[in-house]
Amino acid sequence: MAEYTEPHVDGATEEMPELSDGDDDDDVDDEEQWQWMEEDSQPVTCLFCDRLLSSVKATLQHCTAEHQVNLVDLIRKYNLDDYGYIKMINFIRSTKCKASSLSRLPDAPLPWESEDFLQPVLQDDPLLQTDPEELCGSEGSCLASGADPHNALVHRAQAAEERARSSEEALARAMDDLHKLKVLAQGLVLNAETSRSGTLGGVAELREDEDEAYFSSYGHYSIHEEMLKDKVRTESYRDFMYSNPEVFRDKVVLDVGCGTGILSMFAAQAGAKKVIAVDQSEIIYQAMDIVRSNQLEDKITLIKGRIEDIKLPVEKVDIIISEWMGYFLLFESMLDSVLYARDLYLADGGSVYPDLCNISLAAVGDVQKHQDRIAFWDDVYGFNMACMKKAVVPEAVVEVLKADTLISEPTVIQTIDCNRVCLSELEFSSDFHLKITNTTDCTAIVGYFDIFFDKGCSNKVMFSTGPQVTKTHWKQTVFLLEKPVSVQAGESTGNTLRVQHLVIPSTQFSLVLFTLIYIFYRQVCI
Repeated sequence: MAEYTEPHVDGATEEMPELSDGDDDDDVDDEEQWQWMEEDSQPVTCLFCDRLLSSVKATLQHCTAEHQVNLVDLIRKYNLDDYGYIKMINFIRSTKCKASSLSRLPDAPLPWESEDFLQPVLQDDPLLQTDPEELCGSEGSCLASGADPHNALVHRAQAAEERARSSEEALARAMDDLHKLKVLAQGLVLNAETSRSGTLGGVAELREDEDEAYFSSYGHYSIHEEMLKDKVRTESYRDFMYSNPEVFRDKVVLDVGCGTGILSMFAAQAGAKKVIAVDQSEIIYQAMDIVRSNQLEDKITLIKGRIEDIKLPVEKVDIIISEWMGYFLLFESMLDSVLYARDLYLADGGSVYPDLCNISLAAVGDVQKHQDRIAFWDDVYGFNMACMKKAVVPEAVVEVLKADTLISEPTVIQTIDCNRVCLSELEFSSDFHLKITNTTDCTAIVGYFDIFFDKGCSNKVMFSTGPQVTKTHWKQTVFLLEKPVSVQAGESTGNTLRVQHLVIPSTQFSLVLFTLIYIFYRQVCI
């Protein structure tokens, strides 16, 4: 059997002219106005008939002349942004609506407002790759032949002001998302005891507003940047796929929660015949651009939506890959969705990767940190706030722990086989014992997890999130004790850890759901 390997870790644009509205008197200007499109011309299927046109320019001219529909006028009339424009194109293609019906639309609601119309009807549709702002010439219209230079400057200033306003709105939405996440985390924690435990887990059970907050959080680019820069995480997946090409050769792969598509591209490069990448958040649109930029669109199909709600274009897949792990492995994880996909789509003999996971605990002796976090409440600017300890102690802390603060050997409290585990098994209690290595005061318990790419691999890969190795973005999960406990080297001491598995969509939270029961308040000596 091959040994596991750990990953190697290092420490002035030109203004665009306004498009023609189709009037005969503007034929001369029309050629000038369409010139910006001619460099990237590619065949386009008409929206209303089967005619194949030579370019986006020719398609829009054809729609105006043959079907009496001016798409530029529609964009302006309904003030469509990028998403609105995409929805309109996909609505027309998917419903095969008649051109005449577009002239009788109500001002609101528009028939393409559903998020379903964000999914492309035609793969690599050139119309979807066209910027509606460029189509309408919002910044360049004032520079058309004969335009007043003063008016041109006014229009440019208005356009700049509009972009600034849009940026402020986007920032406000991001802040609102963070607020929703905080409120949601608090609500789920406080209601943990009444949470149901059905066949679907945390992600699948989120209410509509919770669902929106969860996936919105993954639409913010900084989260994906942090994960991609985590070399332990990303290089482990890469090394597993690149060093085991026989696992992926000519296989159909499903990437659950694909994010920027990095794992999908690794799989394609490793020899997969087809990769289906699924993600609910808005990052999927950047992933589409990334895949096209790397000329992998013939192998990778991207679908926006929750895996529980969509239908894949294939009946079965050979491999499911996903980076689903959360803090302390199960907290804020997507394992629920991976197991749903496994049970519905994984072919006989197929595998989920990573396939094996361990959760481990170890004892910690860090008197200074305990003083800073717990004993601090005994005297706060001369006031006794010791009652706060009852609230603070149950809140686990996510941080990078110094390896020299460990005072016991680690012990594995749970092993998960992703090809076999059932959702109900993710709520568990585990009796554990820790062999103490230092005579000192125990002030906390640290939890972390290890990940293995094992099944069918000639070159097995693993990585750990423990304090003894290179840090990851998961860090470690620290459970502080209310009072330090004196321990002796050679002792074995322990109790019960109870884990209730719920998904809380937040990266800033308290891990109240992981409750240590009676930990270290009695000692068992060997």
